[in-house]
Amino acid sequence: MTREEKLNVIEDLTAQLGENSTIYLADISGLDALTTSDLRRACFKANIKLAVVKNTLLAKAMEASEKDFGELSEVLKGNTSVMYSETGNGPAKLIKDFRKKSDKPLLKGAFVEEAIYIGDDQLDSLVSIKSKEEVIGDIIGLLQSPAKNVISGLKSGGGKLAGILKTLSER
Repeated sequence: MTREEKLNVIEDLTAQLGENSTIYLADISGLDALTTSDLRRACFKANIKLAVVKNTLLAKAMEASEKDFGELSEVLKGNTSVMYSETGNGPAKLIKDFRKKSDKPLLKGAFVEEAIYIGDDQLDSLVSIKSKEEVIGDIIGLLQSPAKNVISGLKSGGGKLAGILKTLSER
């Protein structure tokens, strides 16, 4: 690879890192061609972009990026694949689901909305992260709950009151 090609790859990686708020680093080494193809297909269906990168070029792209990746550059050893996603827990769910059939991919680290996760032991906490839409849905549900209680109370109370008035008027 020539110097110009490397510079182009670093620029592309820097742009990808800047555009995405959810970035996972995984190790998919040791997967055969069929399993790798299945992983790529699963990523495509889940709207996750998967790319195999050179560690040195990714490290330089992380340095050139405006984001602070902290200790994430320290996990760049061995084979590294980058997963870009719009949802914070999407790649974690995919990795956990894929591991039911295979022992890979292994999570090296993740950058989710400025939070950094290092190590495969963080996978369960990443799976439990709620997406922005899920959090908004929870908040709306909580805000609607008291209003629904008041409305149902008024409806049922109005029926009881009308029943009492009818009974009193008949007597």
